[in-house]
Amino acid sequence: MTDTLRPAEPAHAAETGDGPRKLKRSIGVVGGTLLTLSCVTPASTLFVVVPDLFGTLGTATALTIAIGSVLCIAVAFCYAELGTLIPSAGGEYAMVSTLAGRLAGWLVFVLSLLVVVIVPPVIAMGTADYIAPLVHLDPALTGAGVMLLATLAGLLDLRANAWITGVFLVLEVIAAAVVAVLGFSHAHRGAGSLVSMEVAGAHGGIDPVTAALVVSGLAIALFVTQGFSTAVYLSEELEHPRRDVARTVLATLAISTVIILVPVAAITMGATDLKELTGGDLSAMVTAWSSTAVGTFVSLCVALAIVNAGIVMVIQNSRVLFASARDKAWPTPVNSLLSRLGRFGSPWVATLTVGIPGALLCFVDLDTLYGVTGVSVTAMYLLVAVAALLGRRDSHRHTPAWRMPLWPAVPVLLIAVLGYVLVQQDLVYLLWTGGITAVATLYWALYLRPRRDTHWLVSLPEDARG
Repeated sequence: MTDTLRPAEPAHAAETGDGPRKLKRSIGVVGGTLLTLSCVTPASTLFVVVPDLFGTLGTATALTIAIGSVLCIAVAFCYAELGTLIPSAGGEYAMVSTLAGRLAGWLVFVLSLLVVVIVPPVIAMGTADYIAPLVHLDPALTGAGVMLLATLAGLLDLRANAWITGVFLVLEVIAAAVVAVLGFSHAHRGAGSLVSMEVAGAHGGIDPVTAALVVSGLAIALFVTQGFSTAVYLSEELEHPRRDVARTVLATLAISTVIILVPVAAITMGATDLKELTGGDLSAMVTAWSSTAVGTFVSLCVALAIVNAGIVMVIQNSRVLFASARDKAWPTPVNSLLSRLGRFGSPWVATLTVGIPGALLCFVDLDTLYGVTGVSVTAMYLLVAVAALLGRRDSHRHTPAWRMPLWPAVPVLLIAVLGYVLVQQDLVYLLWTGGITAVATLYWALYLRPRRDTHWLVSLPEDARG
């Protein structure tokens, strides 16, 4: 592989006069798990993303998410190994750049930017639907308010945010548990319905869900539990990254899968008919199973979960942008601004840079970008799997790190499956993602590559070396 990275200079070697650009190690595995789980945001995923899957996949939704979760085990193995081998706030791009070359790392960075730009405002706009029992607000204005609130919280110390998001996380887990209990206690069909693969047809009939449709839906199913990667972004702020990154990644995937999959199964069994299930109005189902008061309680918990997700996503996204500036992905004045740290140790300029545009995007129609997100996540996982396949070459073979079982079979199988899932996606979404990737490649060719000795140099904190 050509154009891979040489051992990075210390993070402070290229100072711009603003002090060492070094994040503070302030959280343990519990705090990291709380923050990472909050980024998965099980309740908001359950109430905002899953209803779209019900509309397309009907009773096959639980099966599709289960298959996606199994695939995510292999993905989590890759993240856990690479995240302890390359513990950088750059996350995927730092891992892939170091092991598969800087161009591959740059493309992963662009794909991750697509995800982090699209997802927070889309989820934030769902807040208005779940505070409707109390007050009716404009979805765009409400979403923008949530994004601004999340941005302000993201400027605080990470330890404080771990506790804030932890409290919110408890509430959303309670909401998911209430949905699960109510769904199972009002079941209208048996467990066999979870593999029956039926969806309500356009004219009131029943249509079969084909295997091809399930494969297509896997891109969104992978996105459902995608947030476990946040543990890697937080690796520079975990107290013992070589140990705690792997623990946080694997624990988060296990917990989030249970929190999401169990209520999905309960909803599938508890819906009175396929039309109600395909409609995906989960708040109405909860109210029908219980009372208006319980439905209102669950809705408010979901609204808090969305705020929680916004906070953690802003934290995560600002760390990625901070790391890209520290690694000199942009012109020098931009790098200097984005790598500045505030009084609480957070990258405040990077936080504002991701938070304020997110608020503005709430006024843009982003429905079609869900497909772009699915394609981006799948392609990003594919490149991470390639890096995992290359992760035991040369000096990296002896670097202390958590090592996945069944290597190299796990990354090889993952590459094959994700490649197949990727080519099954809608052509429009593939073209959009491909076009953006082409523009990014031009930036690489015209700006970054000619400056390869001074730009896009992934660095690791000194206490994470060796």
